Amino acid sequence: MSKKLPNIDSEISNWYTDVVTKAGLADYGPVKGTMVIKPYGFQLWENVKDVFDGMIKKTGHVNAYFPLLIPKSFLAKEAEHVDGFAKECAVVTHTRLKSENDEIVVDPDSRLEEEVIIRPTSETVIWSMYKKWIQSYRDLPILINQWANVVRWEMRTRLFLRTTEFLWQEGHTAHKTKEEAQKETLDILDLYKRLAEEYLAIPVYTGLKTDAEKFAGADKTYCIEAMMLDKRALQAGTSHNLGQNFAKAFDVKFQTEDNNEEYVWATSWGISTRLIGAVILAHGDKNGLRIPPKIAPIQTVLIPIFRNTEQRELVEKYITSIEIELKQLGIRYFIDWSDSSPGFKFNEWELKGVPVRMEIGPRDVESNKLVIARRDNSEKLSISRDEIRDSLKTILDEIQNNLFNQAKVFRNENTHNVENYNDFKEIIKQGGFVKCGWDGSQKTELKIKEETKATIRCIPFDEKPEGLTCVYSGELAKHEVIYAKAY
Repeated sequence: MSKKLPNIDSEISNWYTDVVTKAGLADYGPVKGTMVIKPYGFQLWENVKDVFDGMIKKTGHVNAYFPLLIPKSFLAKEAEHVDGFAKECAVVTHTRLKSENDEIVVDPDSRLEEEVIIRPTSETVIWSMYKKWIQSYRDLPILINQWANVVRWEMRTRLFLRTTEFLWQEGHTAHKTKEEAQKETLDILDLYKRLAEEYLAIPVYTGLKTDAEKFAGADKTYCIEAMMLDKRALQAGTSHNLGQNFAKAFDVKFQTEDNNEEYVWATSWGISTRLIGAVILAHGDKNGLRIPPKIAPIQTVLIPIFRNTEQRELVEKYITSIEIELKQLGIRYFIDWSDSSPGFKFNEWELKGVPVRMEIGPRDVESNKLVIARRDNSEKLSISRDEIRDSLKTILDEIQNNLFNQAKVFRNENTHNVENYNDFKEIIKQGGFVKCGWDGSQKTELKIKEETKATIRCIPFDEKPEGLTCVYSGELAKHEVIYAKAY
């Protein structure tokens, strides 16, 4: 298969698909809209997962698992929730098949008394269990997370970014007070921001979703929004304050310390394998992936260069001593002993986005040196073999910071403050984020969406609406918002 990629500037959609498949991250599943996550892509997801799992466990959260199948009646208990997910639900109606005239058909006698939904999200099944588990204030808070798969029957799919089935974490917490639930919602949002910026090297805007864009069934939805290379927005994580909506739907009450009865306060929050798409689209270049070292499956790849058996033995012995040091440093590494040419290997590992490439040939052995190539800026440097311990960690840290800073400069250069609608439409057409005034009207929000396909990504926490007028209506602005076209 040719590794040549489409032009990232003019064909980013094709570039993205080719990078995902050619770099060995994922492939298309046999059912339309599904994907197979290949080992390299799954290791990348596991690294992201392990980071966030560690974060939430430090804050007292625990993991559990809830059923994939949900009674259809559960979904109907929260009206806004069912409206939000009804068009995406996969429904199980029968329990078995049978052979008939050499065909496999559904056995009509196996029809379920109550149809079940393959979970699009787990609020309903989890709150049905919380009703059994919560009686008193002593049972609260409950801080549960699950790592799971969910199914949402999407019409238009793209590997990692929007698939019929995807992997995610979904946190579901129960609290005694409104204030506790709100604090939980914002604390998790802050963890998402840390994950994105400190590990994925993606700068994000944080803020509140409008009522039109919030999660179905939530009182408030908060989000982190990232800019991709095509200047579109990608919602990278959401944290929802559910108020008492699900507690009321499932009649989950608790006895307070003063012997009163009150409905529980709730939150839910989630990130998914969409984050892998975010890493690709935030950092990629014409040669493929550029993966931040902190989450890279392979942080350093070693390329032996030799022409004959004698040279191979010389290089192999040299690499063995380096390998011992890499293990001591805790570096994730791979040695490419394949039969391909060095040039092919260089291109292959650039495509895969490995942060550091080490090139080691007979001359390097003789001079006690090696060549290091950085994936973030294509720089090459020759270092002494004795410098590996001091230099490699520093270089990886520099690459991590450089990727973040490059992405931040790009985002800031393509975020515009706009005061009139003509300028707004022009920027949205060209691509970019727009900060502007909004009158708070859903009518205005809908009109702009219909005319430009741009949506309010968030009302940022640091908004400054004072003195602004609405970019569309000209009325006094209630909020300063961020608009963009989104994935």
